[in-house]
Amino acid sequence: MTVIVNTAQEQAWNGPEGAHWARHQDRWNAVNDGFNEPLLDAARIGERHRTLDIGCGAGRTTRLAALRAPRGHASGLDLSGPMLAEARALAEAEGVRNVTFTRGDAQTHPLDASTFDAAISRYGAMFFADPEAAFGNIARALRPGGRLALICPSDPGLNGWVTAMASLRGILPVGDFARPGHPGMFSLGEPDRVHAVLTAAGFTAIVLDETRAYGTWGRDATDAADFLLATGPGRHLMDRADEPARARARAALTDHLRAHEQPDGTVRLLSTAWLITADRP
Repeated sequence: MTVIVNTAQEQAWNGPEGAHWARHQDRWNAVNDGFNEPLLDAARIGERHRTLDIGCGAGRTTRLAALRAPRGHASGLDLSGPMLAEARALAEAEGVRNVTFTRGDAQTHPLDASTFDAAISRYGAMFFADPEAAFGNIARALRPGGRLALICPSDPGLNGWVTAMASLRGILPVGDFARPGHPGMFSLGEPDRVHAVLTAAGFTAIVLDETRAYGTWGRDATDAADFLLATGPGRHLMDRADEPARARARAALTDHLRAHEQPDGTVRLLSTAWLITADRP
């Protein structure tokens, strides 16, 4: 592992946030798996391709990319030790041999030049402290003609979990926690910003297509509310409130999510993302 400059994210993903995602990776896959096929199809992974998965987390998309390239290889890169441990264990359990996982910072990690045919990321490319440096490093790692494919959140108002959390305004200090273009989850939510960052990194043929998928957030409204409030944004808000406010928030969120319960009781929420593609010339 080389020097990490994205220290705030390194601390978060090796602390409570990383532990939460590693512990609940099955639940997060239930939320986000609807984007796997669009992402991997857009990456155009062939039988012999080498794929780089940026912010791979527990390695779901890394393993799927490896399965699309039985005579190739998939490499996952992430800051989180807890999630990478889970990724390695799952690859071993599933018998996926053509994968490796590395802890490192995409902004500085010494990726071999012109090595990869494709670089992908499912919700892992929005947290760079210096996105131009990170995407420049990724571009250099792609061979000429290599493909970039990303899934990143688009309009916050078109994401059900944001709407659910915003329903707590007046109970918790929600504020404007999901602003497109600002650091964090929605940092790549504005098309002009995406074009500017990727163009500066050397990419061409940049395209943003809006794509939507429903994810399962819980067994029922109570379970989904508990899960949402245990996420990073949820914990942040709950930690800033007293116990009576936390109890009201939990009850209000459960009521909000009941409208999204399916006949089997599960809660499904719509997520809307940009499917971003670009080429290394």
